[in-house]
Amino acid sequence: MKPFEYYYGRQAEQFTFFRIPKILFSDERFMGLSTDAKILYGLLLDRMGLSRKNGWIDKQDRVYIYFTLEEIMEQLHCAKEKASKLMAELDTRGIGLIETMRQGLGKPNIIYVKDFSS
Repeated sequence: MKPFEYYYGRQAEQFTFFRIPKILFSDERFMGLSTDAKILYGLLLDRMGLSRKNGWIDKQDRVYIYFTLEEIMEQLHCAKEKASKLMAELDTRGIGLIETMRQGLGKPNIIYVKDFSS
């Protein structure tokens, strides 16, 4: 395997990053949350910007996202069972950082990502 190269000059600025709030790692309220669930929450937060641009805002002015289990499986390279478990950790069955609304008829669930700082 070829060794990785160093970053030179402005090369270090060329990437986009997922932001995961530090509070998820430092606040006692989130200590029971798995590291994978914290990463997933960061992915969901990232999706919020796209949803806002797409105008996915409900009648109460709350931004919502679509993020299917298949997308979670693809992003985190995991099986459906683990993707479901991670969502359960985050939703109202778990810590309550997200709320999922079923639409039925084969449509993806609406996901409200809640404010971790409140």
